[in-house]
Amino acid sequence: MNMRKAFRFGSVLVFIAFLVCINAASGLPLNASNISTGGPTDPKELEAFMDGTVNAELKAHHIPGATVAVVKNGQIIFAKGYGYADISKRKAVVANQTLFRIGSVSKLFIWTAVMQLAEQNKLDLDADVNVYLKDFQIPANYPGPITLKDLMTHTSGFEDLATGGRLFVRNETDIVPMGEYLKDKMPARVRPPGEVTAYSNYGSALAAYIVEQVSGMPFDKYVEEKILLPLSMNNSSFQQPLSPRLASNMSNGYLYSNNAFTAQPFENVQVWPAGSMSTTSEDMAKFMIAHLQNGRYGNSSILNEATAQQMHSQLFTNDPKVSGWTYGFWEMRLNNQSMIGHGGDTILFHTLLELLPEQNLGIFVSFNEQASEPAGCELLQIFMDHYYPVPPQPAPKPIPGFENNSNKFAGSYRSTRSAYTNFEKVSSLFQEVKVNPGQNSTLMTSQPGVGQGQWVEVTPLEFRPAENMSSPMLFFDGLVFGQDGQGNINHLFYVNNPTTAYEKVAWYDSTNFNYPLLGACVLLFLSTLFWPIGFLFNRCHTKSEKPGRVHRWVAGAACMLDLLFMAGLVALSAVAPMSIIYGIPSSLSALLAIAIVAAVLAISSTALAVLAWKDSYWSIDGRVHYTLVVLALLAFIWWLNNWNLLGFRF
Repeated sequence: MNMRKAFRFGSVLVFIAFLVCINAASGLPLNASNISTGGPTDPKELEAFMDGTVNAELKAHHIPGATVAVVKNGQIIFAKGYGYADISKRKAVVANQTLFRIGSVSKLFIWTAVMQLAEQNKLDLDADVNVYLKDFQIPANYPGPITLKDLMTHTSGFEDLATGGRLFVRNETDIVPMGEYLKDKMPARVRPPGEVTAYSNYGSALAAYIVEQVSGMPFDKYVEEKILLPLSMNNSSFQQPLSPRLASNMSNGYLYSNNAFTAQPFENVQVWPAGSMSTTSEDMAKFMIAHLQNGRYGNSSILNEATAQQMHSQLFTNDPKVSGWTYGFWEMRLNNQSMIGHGGDTILFHTLLELLPEQNLGIFVSFNEQASEPAGCELLQIFMDHYYPVPPQPAPKPIPGFENNSNKFAGSYRSTRSAYTNFEKVSSLFQEVKVNPGQNSTLMTSQPGVGQGQWVEVTPLEFRPAENMSSPMLFFDGLVFGQDGQGNINHLFYVNNPTTAYEKVAWYDSTNFNYPLLGACVLLFLSTLFWPIGFLFNRCHTKSEKPGRVHRWVAGAACMLDLLFMAGLVALSAVAPMSIIYGIPSSLSALLAIAIVAAVLAISSTALAVLAWKDSYWSIDGRVHYTLVVLALLAFIWWLNNWNLLGFRF
């Protein structure tokens, strides 16, 4: 599945990375001798180019293997494997044999199936999806219904939940039937449909289930019969586990650590229609040809020409100035070329598919190592710079009056692809985009995993990278801000990233408030360590009991439990960051129980603080310190509740 973002829980709960694609500093140098124009025309030149580029990416990112395909004018002009599918057996990747997991690129088969049924008038893309659901219904939380168009453009308004076996399970026997999963693991609706994009694996799986309900066929069987067989994609399957024939050619997925590769077990995807396909680059080349030829491949057709053209046209965009969604493909513009495509990420495999309809060209690449996601974006950028080069652009100039309006953009922005109702909400603290006015009429942004950016406003609300921006980014080559009816800035959009919008958050949800608050709480909690020392000193020197001893024991215990809770979260993210993907570990449940006990003691301390002042326990300084500790305990209760960490919100 596509995980750009999204599934990583920062330094506290690091789960699955939304890794950022940064422009290549490696690969082939761009100079007059190796730049082409008009796209690839010579297969031998293309192979030489790919050999140098892909091998450089494998080396730079410690990737065992890759599979690549390029199609043009209805032909496979290049398909080749690189590196190893199995290192221990020295088994090489072969383009027409070796299967890779393609993650969310699998969704393109969902949307192709939906369009097939729509052209047969079996599905109405504008109808309430509840019309097609027999065993459960989507709650009517908002006036407008969720439609298939909303699912195709990821504007359904569902929150995004990733843990507890919602996306991956350890064994195929743990995979819950799709209808049961969709009913029991339904995320909350957190905004009206059709408002802004918020990538949803759940929404995509829901569409696949609707295909099942309407066609009367299991989704994998439907895809096999209606898409794979007509395209002669004989080495592709949604099955988990794979058939013995395909399993024998399945690439391992690898982790790279301490200068060594470790093969991992076959991944079992719970939302399997949204991300479980295993396929070869040659098979995906056939799929690309079919879409570039408006549904036609050889003597077969998977879509009528008009339907395919509709599927490739824009259906939704967050703003006219940013890339949007077609009927399932994301849009992007790179080197002045229009593209439609999709990315895909499992835990171990990372894939990118891009079509250039105006050039009748498509490129597919997949890698088999956990941290290999940037390689696909780098490869695409190098490919485009080589075959579709553009001259250097002059530094953008700010529009007049920016200095007077720069403060209105300042603030913290949270991805709409976030959790809102369960404990995963805390992850948004570690994905926040900070925006502040910069020097020389610029705007500065910073985001974990992305770094800093410096931007110039070129038209109202539209920004481009400043000349001295340190790391130009493939999917983040421009910013556009949205505003509400009163002219207040309420959203941030990256020009080439239609999967996610960023909403401006209230001050109390920003890191600028939360980090200092947590720091103050920790310091006050630690200060209670002096209380036992004072107690022992009094017992040794006065031989008498001081009043208020119970008060301090209660508040001190609450402080120690809160510190234990925070330390436990950090330890959980460091020792077993992936465990929570497959289920809720008992250690997390224990930590949440500790937080509840601490909260009860903290509330009791509030009443004891009143007694301390009423009966004049300790000195004034002692009472002030005790009160500050109690206030810190109450503030921490608010913090826990605000981020859904008070109670067992799974």
